[in-house]
Amino acid sequence: MKHSTNPQMRRGRGPARRIGRSLALVLPVVLVLSGTLAVAGVNWSGTPSSPMLTAADTSASGASSRAGARAPHEVLRDSLLVELQEENPGVALTHLQQAVNDRPSLAKHCASIARSLGKAAVRVYGPTEAQSYARPVCDTSFASGVVTAGR
Repeated sequence: MKHSTNPQMRRGRGPARRIGRSLALVLPVVLVLSGTLAVAGVNWSGTPSSPMLTAADTSASGASSRAGARAPHEVLRDSLLVELQEENPGVALTHLQQAVNDRPSLAKHCASIARSLGKAAVRVYGPTEAQSYARPVCDTSFASGVVTAGR
């Protein structure tokens, strides 16, 4: 039987062991902190935090008893189009992302809403300035709307 002559190999105190011990001490702390931050970031009140979503919910629920009630995504799209004209496309895109984050059922309509915002931005700001507001909200559908409207 041959014994190692390297003292680090015999005692098991190599750099890998030190890194492992450091991770064993730090990783639980990181996991607890990230879990605490995740729980703290959840809206537990049950009321939406986005004013756009509140307007969409109120309009849709108030009209739901009548025939021809508008869907929440249509109300959201219309309010974002107004906001695009009054503010700028960047504000409208931010509120679209917040609405989708607050109410995941709107995610399937996100791309079409973003494309509508892109087309409207070209009408209001022109293709060059409208493109400057593009960002990856709903898989870059805003930019797609700008390109289609600019043709």
